[in-house]
Amino acid sequence: MFDLPQLILTALSVSIPTFGWVVLGMLLRRLGLLQQRHVDAVSRFAFRAALPLLLFISAAGVDFAGLGAATYLLAGVISTLLTLACGWVYGRWRAFPRPTLGIFVQASFRSNLAVVGFALCHTAYGEAGLVLAALPVAVLTALYNVLAVWVLQVTHGGSRSLLGLLRGIATNPLLVGIAGGVLVALAGWPLPSFTPLLSQGLSQFFLPLLLVCIGGALRISVLRTAGSVTWEAALWRLLVGPVLGVLVAVMLGVDPMPLGVMFLLLSAPVAAASFVMVVAARGDGTLAANIIVLTTLLSIATVTLGFAVLILAGLAAAPV
Repeated sequence: MFDLPQLILTALSVSIPTFGWVVLGMLLRRLGLLQQRHVDAVSRFAFRAALPLLLFISAAGVDFAGLGAATYLLAGVISTLLTLACGWVYGRWRAFPRPTLGIFVQASFRSNLAVVGFALCHTAYGEAGLVLAALPVAVLTALYNVLAVWVLQVTHGGSRSLLGLLRGIATNPLLVGIAGGVLVALAGWPLPSFTPLLSQGLSQFFLPLLLVCIGGALRISVLRTAGSVTWEAALWRLLVGPVLGVLVAVMLGVDPMPLGVMFLLLSAPVAAASFVMVVAARGDGTLAANIIVLTTLLSIATVTLGFAVLILAGLAAAPV
């Protein structure tokens, strides 16, 4: 039987700690203890070292042998590309300035599947959920970063030539980390014994620091009077993207449990890494941070209600 209160508690247990670090960053900024130069320094370190290392370790631990039979993964890839294309057309129709268009489009397709989505899959389906989620987390994270590099280069004054785009992709630290991890996984090379401890340390200590910096970049007055771009980006991330994912999965005949896993991954709020990449591209970090916070807040309701609808419709498996 579907336990709606339990799923609500699950979403809250993931979202509330995240908001706690963000609120701390807002308070530190208001007290003058966190300056913009601190935010920029941490963001650069995250982009160039910490996040690539975390992605390397994650990708190195994935079993890629089942890649060809993962129909639900194909649904995730197709829906991601479809969301990007539709979001781009919508943003052009709305006449967003090119830098704003880039931030909007990245937010529309880029979910926080590696943190929020992964946690929701574990809560819903236990170890089986983690096994099903591991492959799409690795593959879609790589896809998200490739697409984000392209989108931000095109919209933030980077090279639009094929060679320039390929150079930007090849030199992106996040993609380098993932590619290295995939190489290690395919070659069957063992990781050093200290790797789990290193990964745990980065997750427990550095990711909260990054969330504090997101809070430091946030202007609560802007969020209270958030323009239509912020709300429209939230609508695309939390409603349009997941709906497209479910439609593609149903068309491909994805089974209920994998479909549930894919929905939970695709319906997560905007990933914190999107803020890092926007800052690295010298874009509007405040807008990117506001979208992250707004989608994280609203996702408590949208994930819960969307998952309930899928279960009641018989499309997704009930939590175990």
